[in-house]
Amino acid sequence: MSTSSLLTFVALSLGFGLAFFLLGYVVRKKVGERRIRNAEIRAEEIIVASEREAERQRLEQSKEGDRYLLRLKKEFDEKQESRKYELDDLDSRVRERERHLDDKFGLIQTREKEVQKDEDTLREEKEHYDKRKGQLEGLISEENERLQRVSGMGQEDAKRQLMKRMETEVRVESSRMIKSVEEEARQIADKKAKNILALAMQRCAAEFTMDSTVSVIQLPSEEMKGRIIGKEGRNIRAFEQATGVDVVIDDTPGAVVLSAFDPVRREVAREASARLIEDGRIHPSSIEETVGKVRQQMDEAIRQEGENALLELGLGDMHPELIHHLGRLKYRTSYGQNSLAHAKEVAALMNSIASEMGLDPLVAKRAGLLHDIGKAVTHEVEGPHALIGGDLARRFGESPEVIHAIEAHHEDIEPKSSLPILVQAADAMSGSRLGARRESLDHYVRRLERLEKLALTIPGVERVFAIQAGREVRVLVNPNEVQDNQMPALAREITKSVEENMNFPGQIRVTVIRETRTTEFAKSK
Repeated sequence: MSTSSLLTFVALSLGFGLAFFLLGYVVRKKVGERRIRNAEIRAEEIIVASEREAERQRLEQSKEGDRYLLRLKKEFDEKQESRKYELDDLDSRVRERERHLDDKFGLIQTREKEVQKDEDTLREEKEHYDKRKGQLEGLISEENERLQRVSGMGQEDAKRQLMKRMETEVRVESSRMIKSVEEEARQIADKKAKNILALAMQRCAAEFTMDSTVSVIQLPSEEMKGRIIGKEGRNIRAFEQATGVDVVIDDTPGAVVLSAFDPVRREVAREASARLIEDGRIHPSSIEETVGKVRQQMDEAIRQEGENALLELGLGDMHPELIHHLGRLKYRTSYGQNSLAHAKEVAALMNSIASEMGLDPLVAKRAGLLHDIGKAVTHEVEGPHALIGGDLARRFGESPEVIHAIEAHHEDIEPKSSLPILVQAADAMSGSRLGARRESLDHYVRRLERLEKLALTIPGVERVFAIQAGREVRVLVNPNEVQDNQMPALAREITKSVEENMNFPGQIRVTVIRETRTTEFAKSK
């Protein structure tokens, strides 16, 4: 190849190389600018996204902060509200105590003024009395001197003359009073004659029983006494708390004594103890379970006693509630006389008297049987048992004649027919028989019932049992209402109430018991 051709080829090659270089440079520049532009766009997008994410997180944090502030504010408001209630309650109690103190102070001032006024009145009356006494003594002296001058008699002669005149006046007044009494006797002679006739016609040979306050439980062996007492006395304590009776375990061989003034409690305790001894498993839980079952069965037995009384006397239907109340009389006494036996006896007497006098014997028997029905609820309702019984009979559909006989048989209201008078006569006959009643037992029972009622009036007291012949009161409190630190104050309050409202010999022990129990059941899978 020639030199010129070579130079031409080299020049062309350099030209093409330079062109390709420039072209590559331009292309790389364009690509670089495009990449830079894309990177800038991507960076702007990342920045925008980051700003959005930052704004979102800021908003969430702001919301979370608001929620936290609201929660803190709510808790603070609740605490403030609770504190406000506590302060209001404390303020109310303080105001109430101040009011009571003001009332007591005002009452004391009023009583002091009344006492001062009474003392001033008594002092004035005494001065007036002394003055009048002096005047009268002067007048008597002057009158005696004048009489002696006028009559010419001495003091002894005048005294005899005065006594003679007074004797004459007394005789005249006595005659007038005797005549008045005889006239009154004539007016009520017809009523008295009917009563006397009813008593004269009656020939009663009914049996009677005297209820006791103790029951004796025979034991199969002496070893059973230890099981009844239990470890550290827990069984006997659980039994006494569940039944409200006093268990006496002494040296008497093969026997335990149950003592209670309430015949229903004593009967429940007797039956429960017999079942526990027969079963042999004696522990606090079995004692409570057995006593509960016996109480349920006792309700059924009470209803059956009422039905038996109706069947025995041949009376018709009666409201179930009245039958139940009638059965409850079997476990009550009046002056030691069983109330149900007394009611049936009065009904039998009424039947004979009404038949002799031409009255309806069925109505008379019904009035006699129900005349003391109010005694079944006298521990629940305040008032005379005759009026309470009349309300019960009226509520459960008895006839007006029977209701009136019940209400008037103790003259709480005026008798308007002969039926309540006959009930009075039959009631007196049943109670006045030799040995039918024993007043001391009734007084004893009433004292123990009053002792229990006084303790039940205290707030928080759930059950009360008078035991040890009234020498101890066992009080069971509601653990949800009375706390442990309140027990001494509650015992003192009961003691003070008993001291202020009852008269009793010696001292009465008040035992307050608070017990909390929790029961759960494990179930098989």
